Amino acid sequence: MAVEEPQKKAAKQPVMVRDYWPRFNRYAIVLTILMQIVMTLIIACVLFMTGVIDANRAYTWIALLAVLVMSTGLNLILVNQLLIPLKDLTSALTHASKEPTNITPPNPNARHFERDGFKPLLQLIYQLASDEDVSDDDKKKMAASTSEVTQLVTALNNTNAGFIVMNAQQDILYANTQAPVHTDPNGKKVVDLIFDDDTTLTKWLIDCEENAVHADHTWLRVANKITGEEGRKIYDITASYQKGSEAEVVIMLFERTSDYQPEDDDLDFIAFAAHELRGPITVIRGYLDVLNDELAERLEDDQHELLERLIVSANRLSSYVNNILNASRYDRRHLKVLLRQDSLSDIYDMISDDMQLRASSQNRMLSVSIPKDLPTVAADRGSISEVLSNLIDNAVKYSNEGGLVNVSARKDGDFVKVAVEDHGIGMPSSVVSNLFHKFYRSHRSRETVAGTGIGLYICKAIVESHGGTIGVRSAEGEGSTFEFSLPIYSTVADKLTASQGSNEGLIEHNEDGWIKNHAMYRG
Repeated sequence: MAVEEPQKKAAKQPVMVRDYWPRFNRYAIVLTILMQIVMTLIIACVLFMTGVIDANRAYTWIALLAVLVMSTGLNLILVNQLLIPLKDLTSALTHASKEPTNITPPNPNARHFERDGFKPLLQLIYQLASDEDVSDDDKKKMAASTSEVTQLVTALNNTNAGFIVMNAQQDILYANTQAPVHTDPNGKKVVDLIFDDDTTLTKWLIDCEENAVHADHTWLRVANKITGEEGRKIYDITASYQKGSEAEVVIMLFERTSDYQPEDDDLDFIAFAAHELRGPITVIRGYLDVLNDELAERLEDDQHELLERLIVSANRLSSYVNNILNASRYDRRHLKVLLRQDSLSDIYDMISDDMQLRASSQNRMLSVSIPKDLPTVAADRGSISEVLSNLIDNAVKYSNEGGLVNVSARKDGDFVKVAVEDHGIGMPSSVVSNLFHKFYRSHRSRETVAGTGIGLYICKAIVESHGGTIGVRSAEGEGSTFEFSLPIYSTVADKLTASQGSNEGLIEHNEDGWIKNHAMYRG
């Protein structure tokens, strides 16, 4: 007798993630209804046994049935509300599992998910699903790329140079540990650099945005703090601009504090020496004034003239000492000058004899044209005479034998502009851009002309402390023209009156207290 083989059991269907919610939902509904029926029966039995209600009356059963229906309905509503997150979670997991389904995945950006805090959980599920989609090759590439970036960042942090990368909005995307950057209270990274030149980083970037696709610029001797502050560093800076690039601005900073700091120390020493000399010079000036008063009637004319020359020279020496001290204060943003209404022609008259003597002694011709009817300017007479002396002396030094030096002045808007022009050896553009740097002397100047390299720096300090500007045009072999401007007194009279003649009214300070003539870049 043949034995019929048992039929093979149907292949077991895999458990799907999407099936969990309907099954659990049914289970929760049935369990809720059963629990409510049991609770209602228990309460009814207790009431019957205690005689609170009468089981023989119809309305008793009607009331119990009504309570059962209403409480069951309310519990079902409550259970459904409580299980909504589980439903959404199951939907998200179904979506992440890639099972075929027509369930719409929950949107993590929905407002109710933000309110109840469910959003991060949904985002984590979707992110894990997204990461799972990345192929092994992509993972290897990502790991390699991350490793390269890590190595690059480590290498940049180990160099002595600073690197700063900015986007089109000039927000700092990256700065290595050597870059002078700090984070402000708003969490924004800020570059700490003080630019003494008119061409600051901010102005250069504005010009690039308007006129350039690609540009490079270099600044020398840019400090992150003013002289005297602890932790001051001095950089040579190169910036590159590429319009439209993700890294639109790349700044490289090469710290050269060890090269430049000795020069600052030299100025500190000079300032210290000048400070020590100021006392004896003041005494000499005082005694000369006394002698002049006491001996005026007994001196011969030539003796009186000699005494007058001594007084003038002592006053000029005192003025030079004060200007050196002012240059030191200028470095520390502490320079203040006392400005009064004055005439440029009168200021020049103070030094005219000496200037003519300097020119004639070196066989140069000096032509001065400063009209008497020019508007008066706001000036510290001793300081401006120092500027004129420095510029004319330079023009004489760098003129050719028998060369002509022209000094002229004219009204230019709210300023009087003074020009000192020579027709001498001139300078290449590479030299011109550094002329007003402290202690700067070109290779040719060091070989042919004596000097300290601080004269033009002092001129710049003085002129900018008056609220004016100073600059130079030059062509090699054709000569140079130095120009500086001073505000017309009537245009600043109110400010000077309010500040009792101090230059505080002419030099505006920004929110951080920095003088506008010394732009500090806050990227």
